[in-house]
Amino acid sequence: MTSSKVVDEQRIRATAKKQDREREASQAMREYRAENARVDANTARLRALRLAKETAEAQTAVAALPPKKKAAARTPSAAQGRTRSRKSA
Repeated sequence: MTSSKVVDEQRIRATAKKQDREREASQAMREYRAENARVDANTARLRALRLAKETAEAQTAVAALPPKKKAAARTPSAAQGRTRSRKSA
């Protein structure tokens, strides 16, 4: 082989090696993005489930509370007429 053929073969091998690295890099980037998209989708799904559960628990807690009793209206004159008895010591 002549010197120029050897240089040409080396150049071809280097170019092929570079193209392989670029292909592998783009494949790795696609896998990385796909994994991130999968994780994001799962996170969104779990968040939606958690929010739905919290809403259901809050509604159940509100429904389980006993109804509030309305306080009887007090008139000022009735309040003044009452006196508390004090015990003598």
